[in-house]
Amino acid sequence: QVQLIESGGGSVQAGGSLRLSCVASGELLRANTMGWYRQAPGNQRELVATITHTNKTDYSWALKGRFTISRDGTKPTIYLQMNNLEPEDTATYYCLRRQGIGPRSYWGQGTQVTVSS
Repeated sequence: QVQLIESGGGSVQAGGSLRLSCVASGELLRANTMGWYRQAPGNQRELVATITHTNKTDYSWALKGRFTISRDGTKPTIYLQMNNLEPEDTATYYCLRRQGIGPRSYWGQGTQVTVSS
């Protein structure tokens, strides 16, 4: 099993910044992809960004430029730096890790980001 713990969410005014963190623990494999998805009320969960264990990144085209995903080189931790936040970025942000056969996906509990105008 894999556990993912997100942190760093909160409330911010439009134009502000937040940095999310996600720490993985458990039965971790070297080859993996981690990332962030988000879900606003009434909407489907959507991709924000992913990063592989070789640091290859993939972004939602709409968010690239304001959001940056990165990975800690020594710990099973990823970050999401979110700049110039907009009210439309308000959502629950979920951490994802994919690894192993399938690959299998693991999700965190989510962290709430609220952006006020």
